[in-house]
Amino acid sequence: MVRLFIFLAAVQLVLFVLALISCLSAARVRNAPRVVWVLVILLIPLLGPLAYFVWGRPRPAPVEGGIVRRRPAPASPDDDADFLRSVDTEQSKRDREMLAQWEKELNNREEDKP
Repeated sequence: MVRLFIFLAAVQLVLFVLALISCLSAARVRNAPRVVWVLVILLIPLLGPLAYFVWGRPRPAPVEGGIVRRRPAPASPDDDADFLRSVDTEQSKRDREMLAQWEKELNNREEDKP
């Protein structure tokens, strides 16, 4: 049990040192100012460094030639905004044409009446 305690204390110390060095040497940090992250790392044992690595550490810049993450493709047509927009325009165009045809037919009927 003592060995486990020593091992966990060493892991906590390593995480503490790595998080502090990473926070102080990073050009930017996320979600909070650098001072707040340093205080979180110093004052909250184990959870502070873990929180910094999860939420505060800056994301690495994309590597040229690497995988570019794009917006996921829609699973169905209902999820695709472009498709819905095109359907709406096509439907509106058809509706306007049909309305114009009905108005023309109505005008023809009115002209035919004496």
